[in-house]
Amino acid sequence: MSEHRAAIAWQHAPNRLHARTYSRNHTTRLNGGQSVNVSSSVEFKGDPACADPEQMLVSAVASCHMLTFLAIAEFQGFKVATYEDDAVGYLEKGANGVMAVTRIVLSPAITFSGDRIPDEAALARLHAGAHKNCFIGNSIKAEISVQPEPVLA
Repeated sequence: MSEHRAAIAWQHAPNRLHARTYSRNHTTRLNGGQSVNVSSSVEFKGDPACADPEQMLVSAVASCHMLTFLAIAEFQGFKVATYEDDAVGYLEKGANGVMAVTRIVLSPAITFSGDRIPDEAALARLHAGAHKNCFIGNSIKAEISVQPEPVLA
């Protein structure tokens, strides 16, 4: 078992893009010492120069899937050379009528090197294992689908 912490800090300030309301900008400090500038999404009067919580959720899912995929691939003797993903999360009304990130689509493009290159079936198994074992994916209600690009060697 492990603990994972993030500290946030916000202070009242005018919203530079919307004069009649407050700024949504704040910082998130992570345990590695990183500081991330965060705001609400632009659609909710946020600052387009900042990350928003929905982007960070999508990034967390994509990152977790990738890290789990890399671990499984290494265990099975596949050498991943590059892994890129252009993940998309959809904020929409759920079945209960409440706004939520209801689905996230991962689109990983992976290149492999070495003597073992997975075929389509092996790649599907790698992604299925990553999906099943991703800590973040197992923690949220959003539907997560993986639509990988063809294998590149």
